[in-house]
Amino acid sequence: MNTNPSLATLDWHRGDAVPAASFIATLRGRHSIRRYTEEPVSAELIETLLRVAIQAPSAHNRQPWRFHRILDSERVDLANAMAARLRQDRVGDGDPIAAVEADLARSYARMTTSPAIILVSLSMQDMDRYRDARRNQAEYLMAVQSVAMAGQNLLLAAHASGLGACWVAAPLFCPDTVAAVLNLPPDWQPQGMITLGYPEGAATIRSRHPLEACTRS
Repeated sequence: MNTNPSLATLDWHRGDAVPAASFIATLRGRHSIRRYTEEPVSAELIETLLRVAIQAPSAHNRQPWRFHRILDSERVDLANAMAARLRQDRVGDGDPIAAVEADLARSYARMTTSPAIILVSLSMQDMDRYRDARRNQAEYLMAVQSVAMAGQNLLLAAHASGLGACWVAAPLFCPDTVAAVLNLPPDWQPQGMITLGYPEGAATIRSRHPLEACTRS
């Protein structure tokens, strides 16, 4: 079985040092993986990944991230409910039916065959509240940023463990549907799903814009 015992034995509070070159190589080597073998991902490894995820920085240290491991018994209902909502939206946009159904088939297969799926959600329960909309919006965005950083931690930890992973943003388009099917607490706002598994084949490498295109002095 593919495992990385070094992750499981890290001292989370001390912060074990990792050589810079090795760490940078891990960052640069991570790519979205959408096809996995049938090998299961152990509950112990998933717990380790989540422990890495919650080491992310967060606004006011309020830690607004929430995680739900999507159970096998929930997958079909969730995939069907999300597909129905997506079909309604896409058909309403006037998209060709054949293209819509092809996208739905791919999404359904991904959700029902990935060895593990983690729903990443946001809670504003512990965030600050203000008297004006401007600051409340800033507070919300800080929470979104915090949750996104936790998600990135999880993706990087998965890659370092020999897993493939992919961030799926589809829950943003139907958060009420996801919350209803999974019976989430009222304050949980779905942000994305992370599919996990041992890679089947090489990743598709996508180019990046030149650094000069997105920086200035």
